[in-house]
Amino acid sequence: MSSDHVQSAERSPTATGAAARPSSAEAPFLELLARGASADAYEQPVLLARAEGRAAGLIAGLEYAKTLALRVRSELEGRRRREAELSALFETAHDLAGLRDLDAVLQAIVQRARSLLGTDVAYLSLNDPARGDTYLRVTEGSVAARFQQLRLGMGEGLGGLVAQTARPYFTDDYFRDERFEHTVTIDSGVRDEGLVAILGVPLMLGHRVIGVLFAADRRARVFEREQIALLGSFAALAAAAMDTANLRLLGRTGDGAAAEDFGFLGLLLAGDRDIGGFVDRTIGEVVRYDERRGTDLLRTLDAYFACGMSPARTKDDLHVHVNTVAQRLERVGQLLGEDWQEPARVLEVQLALRLRRLAAPVRR
Repeated sequence: MSSDHVQSAERSPTATGAAARPSSAEAPFLELLARGASADAYEQPVLLARAEGRAAGLIAGLEYAKTLALRVRSELEGRRRREAELSALFETAHDLAGLRDLDAVLQAIVQRARSLLGTDVAYLSLNDPARGDTYLRVTEGSVAARFQQLRLGMGEGLGGLVAQTARPYFTDDYFRDERFEHTVTIDSGVRDEGLVAILGVPLMLGHRVIGVLFAADRRARVFEREQIALLGSFAALAAAAMDTANLRLLGRTGDGAAAEDFGFLGLLLAGDRDIGGFVDRTIGEVVRYDERRGTDLLRTLDAYFACGMSPARTKDDLHVHVNTVAQRLERVGQLLGEDWQEPARVLEVQLALRLRRLAAPVRR
């Protein structure tokens, strides 16, 4: 610590009395948290203190309190967002359970995906085996007729890359991205719509890709892992809707797979929801490992997801070394399978953790 810092601390009235009077720095930020203020508002207490020529120690305390308050605000926003996402998935699954109009269900899926990801446009393409191409079945937020009427050859565009690999892909700058095949037709439609950033996830029936669900913005944007996972969950619901509709058309409503075959979607769709079975199938190996070894893998998983899947933030939350976090996550991968952090499974693991907490007996 420099001599300037030492002298500032000595001069500051909060240097020795910080523990006794924490509210001097914390109170403004607690009030901001309580009223749900914007992130910009958290700068005001610091700026005001500087403008009034307050002591350096007080300003440093305000800066520290601001950092903590913004971290709490971020965590609260993340939790609210995840709750909204789960709520939307349950609502969509409820729509699917009473499916009568396939187009209405697909439209609801696309609308909710667009709303929760906060994108300008969302759309869903389906394969047309008879014509050997794909077409846009549902769009939301689109304003360009040429875009809405696009038909894409198999393997063309970002959707072609998604379909060929059966994996999610996104581009933050469509026209500069050379990972997928550009065509004049597709590029013209995308240009008319003004799209820049596009995320696509596959609609899977078994191991077969039947279409792609997209979310897109008219500005550069990087899609986060949680957003990719969420869109993947909506894509799974859309695929389930297609499968259910096809079975009803064929008069084979009893031919579907068992609920447990659909992971958390099976939990949502089943008439008698086997929550315990879902939790056990999803994270049971981790639960049993913790019970046998006295380890903290479940607690680490909770913190990892709460911290946005950032090992650096997780180690701060758990007060352990980052290598400890890495070792624990590696063990989780050995127990759950190396694909446990793939978008399709992230939401299942998070939901299982939450359901297990809700089902746990209250400790007195």
